[in-house]
Amino acid sequence: MTGPHPLNQAVIAQALHDLRNGQLRKAKSMGFDDQDLDALKHPAMASVLANSSVSWCSVTVNRNVLRQLLRQVDDVAREIEEVDRMLRLGASTELISRFYGLTHQEIALRRSVIGLPKRKGRHPVLTETEDAELWEAWSAMIRERRISLKDDTAMLAATADLAESSRLPVSVIWSAIRKWIDEGLV
Repeated sequence: MTGPHPLNQAVIAQALHDLRNGQLRKAKSMGFDDQDLDALKHPAMASVLANSSVSWCSVTVNRNVLRQLLRQVDDVAREIEEVDRMLRLGASTELISRFYGLTHQEIALRRSVIGLPKRKGRHPVLTETEDAELWEAWSAMIRERRISLKDDTAMLAATADLAESSRLPVSVIWSAIRKWIDEGLV
């Protein structure tokens, strides 16, 4: 004699949980109708269904949802890499918080995990030469990549690339770019 079918047990357990918590629609979305749910109110009936060795239910996989969930894993990994890159390139806590929604504590933890020292004070201000060189590099990059001045995400990616090539911190470059845009110098 075989034991109870595990899928039956799982479905009954979920349906009973939903009924106890007043989630009638959720129980119905699994395929139960009013008569079935009424039967589940009786422990003997629920026991018969849960302990049946014959499977009375089946599973279907929503492939679209499954694929979307699997892509989220890649998205999370990519976002972690982006945050780490931004921190290594000198992005401020405020900038990381704005674009990635992390709290100050989460950012401090990320800094610690990737071995960055605690930041002390503000980054230095650009010299006139640095400002002029950065302007030239940035204006060429936004033309070449056709970046809209209103596309902050693309602008942040460009800022990171400029930080890598210029060795200036992301937060300093971002501030300069925002100032140029705000002053209409573009």
